[in-house]
Amino acid sequence: MSDMLVPLYKLPEYKALPDTLQEQSIEIRRAIAPEKHKVLRWVRQHFNEGWADECETAFARVPVSIYLAIEKGELIGFGCYDATCRGFFGPTGVSEQARGKGAGKALLLACLSAMRNDGYGYAIIGGAGPVDFYKKAAGAIEIPDSVPGIYKGML
Repeated sequence: MSDMLVPLYKLPEYKALPDTLQEQSIEIRRAIAPEKHKVLRWVRQHFNEGWADECETAFARVPVSIYLAIEKGELIGFGCYDATCRGFFGPTGVSEQARGKGAGKALLLACLSAMRNDGYGYAIIGGAGPVDFYKKAAGAIEIPDSVPGIYKGML
């Protein structure tokens, strides 16, 4: 999977999404430190240990660089930035049963908007899985010759 580049100055308006999600009782917000153990446990359970490690790094940032999707008090998704590398979005994931509700797009745009507000002009999506999703949701473009990228030689 190649990396993708997102021009943050071209992002679609983020604030329009939360109203749609509120109708479904889904909240997108920045995580806070006391939630770390619950979020890391959930990421390990639904995804993998490597992503939990990256989330732990996002919790160490000030401000915390991980956003959560919460439906009726339950965690259904997360999105990180500045975890493995500065300027990188990810990892991100939504539970299988919650997919298709718009939480993934909202997490993506919340993180990218935070990056833009932090002064980044561009964001990199490392090892982007759903390429078409990122193209449509954020105007991302594939970076040629970016495989394996920063993950080369990883244990």
